[in-house]
Amino acid sequence: MAHFAKIGLNGKVLTVVPLNNSDMLNASNIEDETVGQQYLELHNNWPSQMWIQTSYNTFGGQHKNGGTPFRGNFAGIGFTWDEDNNIFWPPKPYNSWVKHILTASWKSPIGDAPTLTDEQTNQNLSNTHHWKYVWNEDNQTWDLKDSIA
Repeated sequence: MAHFAKIGLNGKVLTVVPLNNSDMLNASNIEDETVGQQYLELHNNWPSQMWIQTSYNTFGGQHKNGGTPFRGNFAGIGFTWDEDNNIFWPPKPYNSWVKHILTASWKSPIGDAPTLTDEQTNQNLSNTHHWKYVWNEDNQTWDLKDSIA
Protein backbone atom coordinates (compact mmCIF):
# COMPACT_ATOMS: atom_id res chain seq x y z
CA MET A 1 0.00 0.00 0.00
CA ALA A 2 1.37 3.37 -1.03
CA HIS A 3 0.42 6.70 0.51
CA PHE A 4 0.16 10.11 -1.13
CA ALA A 5 -0.14 13.56 0.41
CA LYS A 6 -2.48 16.04 -1.22
CA ILE A 7 -0.65 19.37 -1.30
CA GLY A 8 -2.40 22.75 -1.09
CA LEU A 9 -1.28 26.36 -0.93
CA ASN A 10 2.23 27.04 0.41
CA GLY A 11 2.99 23.32 0.38
CA LYS A 12 0.54 22.48 3.17
CA VAL A 13 -0.58 18.86 3.41
CA LEU A 14 -4.37 18.77 3.22
CA THR A 15 -4.85 15.03 3.57
CA VAL A 16 -3.03 11.73 3.09
CA VAL A 17 -4.63 8.91 1.12
CA PRO A 18 -3.69 5.26 0.59
CA LEU A 19 -3.33 3.91 -2.90
CA ASN A 20 -3.13 0.30 -4.02
CA ASN A 21 0.30 -0.47 -5.41
CA SER A 22 -1.39 -1.94 -8.48
CA ASP A 23 -2.70 1.56 -9.29
CA MET A 24 0.90 2.77 -9.57
CA LEU A 25 2.26 0.29 -12.10
CA ASN A 26 3.77 1.64 -15.30
CA ALA A 27 3.91 -0.17 -18.67
CA SER A 28 6.89 -2.22 -17.42
CA ASN A 29 4.88 -3.34 -14.37
CA ILE A 30 7.09 -1.29 -12.00
CA GLU A 31 5.70 1.00 -9.30
CA ASP A 32 5.98 4.58 -10.49
CA GLU A 33 5.04 7.68 -8.49
CA THR A 34 3.96 9.58 -11.60
CA VAL A 35 1.48 6.82 -12.49
CA GLY A 36 0.04 7.07 -8.96
CA GLN A 37 -0.17 10.85 -9.30
CA GLN A 38 -2.04 10.55 -12.61
CA TYR A 39 -4.42 8.01 -11.08
CA LEU A 40 -5.14 10.34 -8.15
CA GLU A 41 -5.69 13.32 -10.45
CA LEU A 42 -8.18 11.33 -12.51
CA HIS A 43 -10.13 10.07 -9.47
CA ASN A 44 -9.87 13.12 -7.18
CA ASN A 45 -9.91 16.12 -9.51
CA TRP A 46 -6.69 17.50 -8.01
CA PRO A 47 -3.59 18.24 -10.15
CA SER A 48 -1.22 15.30 -10.40
CA GLN A 49 1.85 17.36 -9.40
CA MET A 50 0.07 18.22 -6.14
CA TRP A 51 0.07 14.57 -5.01
CA ILE A 52 3.40 13.60 -3.41
CA GLN A 53 4.19 10.06 -2.31
CA THR A 54 5.08 9.60 1.36
CA SER A 55 6.39 6.66 3.37
CA TYR A 56 4.40 5.28 6.29
CA ASN A 57 7.64 3.86 7.70
CA THR A 58 9.71 7.07 7.71
CA PHE A 59 9.98 9.44 10.66
CA GLY A 60 12.74 11.83 11.67
CA GLY A 61 14.84 10.95 8.65
CA GLN A 62 14.89 7.25 9.62
CA HIS A 63 13.08 4.22 8.22
CA LYS A 64 11.61 2.28 11.14
CA ASN A 65 12.37 -1.10 9.53
CA GLY A 66 15.96 -0.22 8.63
CA GLY A 67 15.15 0.55 5.03
CA THR A 68 15.92 3.71 3.10
CA PRO A 69 14.14 6.75 4.60
CA PHE A 70 11.84 8.47 2.13
CA ARG A 71 11.11 12.20 2.26
CA GLY A 72 12.06 12.70 5.89
CA ASN A 73 8.72 12.00 7.56
CA PHE A 74 5.41 10.34 6.84
CA ALA A 75 3.22 13.28 5.86
CA GLY A 76 0.33 14.31 8.06
CA ILE A 77 -2.40 16.91 7.81
CA GLY A 78 -0.82 20.29 8.57
CA PHE A 79 2.69 19.18 7.58
CA THR A 80 4.51 21.18 4.90
CA TRP A 81 6.06 19.79 1.74
CA ASP A 82 9.57 21.18 1.19
CA GLU A 83 10.33 20.51 -2.47
CA ASP A 84 13.86 21.93 -2.23
CA ASN A 85 14.91 19.47 0.48
CA ASN A 86 12.50 16.66 -0.51
CA ILE A 87 11.12 16.51 3.05
CA PHE A 88 7.70 16.61 4.70
CA TRP A 89 8.04 18.86 7.77
CA PRO A 90 5.77 18.58 10.81
CA PRO A 91 4.37 21.87 12.11
CA LYS A 92 7.05 24.11 13.58
CA PRO A 93 6.82 23.83 17.40
CA TYR A 94 8.27 27.30 18.18
CA ASN A 95 9.04 30.36 16.09
CA SER A 96 12.75 30.24 16.95
CA TRP A 97 13.30 26.62 15.96
CA VAL A 98 15.20 25.77 12.79
CA LYS A 99 15.13 22.94 10.28
CA HIS A 100 17.61 20.13 10.82
CA ILE A 101 17.82 18.53 7.39
CA LEU A 102 19.69 15.36 8.41
CA THR A 103 17.02 14.31 10.92
CA ALA A 104 14.10 15.96 9.10
CA SER A 105 13.13 17.57 12.41
CA TRP A 106 12.97 20.93 14.11
CA LYS A 107 15.71 21.86 16.58
CA SER A 108 15.97 24.62 19.15
CA PRO A 109 18.45 27.37 18.30
CA ILE A 110 20.66 26.23 21.22
CA GLY A 111 20.49 22.49 20.59
CA ASP A 112 18.84 19.55 22.31
CA ALA A 113 17.53 19.63 25.87
CA PRO A 114 20.06 18.70 28.55
CA THR A 115 20.08 15.11 29.77
CA LEU A 116 18.46 14.42 33.13
CA THR A 117 20.84 13.47 35.91
CA ASP A 118 20.75 9.96 37.43
CA GLU A 119 19.08 11.43 40.53
CA GLN A 120 16.36 13.11 38.45
CA THR A 121 15.81 9.93 36.43
CA ASN A 122 15.56 7.81 39.62
CA GLN A 123 13.02 10.23 41.08
CA ASN A 124 10.99 9.90 37.88
CA LEU A 125 11.08 6.10 38.18
CA SER A 126 10.01 6.20 41.84
CA ASN A 127 7.22 8.68 41.01
CA THR A 128 8.37 11.19 43.64
CA HIS A 129 8.98 13.72 40.87
CA HIS A 130 8.63 13.81 37.14
CA TRP A 131 11.47 15.98 35.87
CA LYS A 132 11.68 17.05 32.27
CA TYR A 133 13.13 19.89 30.26
CA VAL A 134 10.69 22.14 28.44
CA TRP A 135 11.52 24.82 25.91
CA ASN A 136 11.10 28.43 27.08
CA GLU A 137 10.54 30.43 23.92
CA ASP A 138 10.71 33.82 25.69
CA ASN A 139 14.15 33.19 27.21
CA GLN A 140 15.40 30.78 24.51
CA THR A 141 16.37 28.25 27.21
CA TRP A 142 15.60 24.72 28.29
CA ASP A 143 13.92 24.95 31.71
CA LEU A 144 13.76 22.05 34.16
CA LYS A 145 10.19 21.41 35.33
CA ASP A 146 8.59 18.95 37.74
CA SER A 147 5.19 17.95 36.40
CA ILE A 148 4.15 16.29 39.70
CA ALA A 149 4.65 19.41 41.84
